[in-house]
Amino acid sequence: MKSSDNLTTERPTFVTHLECAMEGDHYPADQVHNLSKAGKPLLVRYDLAGVKQALTKDALAQRPADMWRYRELLPVRKCQDIVSLGEVMTPLINLPKLSKKLGGGEIIVKDEGRLPTGSFKARGLVMAVSMGKA
Repeated sequence: MKSSDNLTTERPTFVTHLECAMEGDHYPADQVHNLSKAGKPLLVRYDLAGVKQALTKDALAQRPADMWRYRELLPVRKCQDIVSLGEVMTPLINLPKLSKKLGGGEIIVKDEGRLPTGSFKARGLVMAVSMGKA
């Protein structure tokens, strides 16, 4: 895999905590969790004022097109903890012929086949391993 500044440049993270989708309980962002105590998904919460001040669309557009482009929005705090399989950006693809065949409406699919594992699970896997390493 070729090197990416996204993997080697230390950046702040604006993840403040995780929150139970049902009860609102808070959980530390620096730990691996499964579900909340209520058995519900955990939502990521951010310092949005900090994000607005630190990130611009232009700055993001200049970075290599991989999952780690958005480092400030991910819970991995240090470069040394990043584990990557080379997760590239995966495009949304419009399917107008299928839409027409099915009678209308817009159909869009995400091409996850471009990921190293050929599956959407690649991103979750490297995030879990990176968090476990930290």
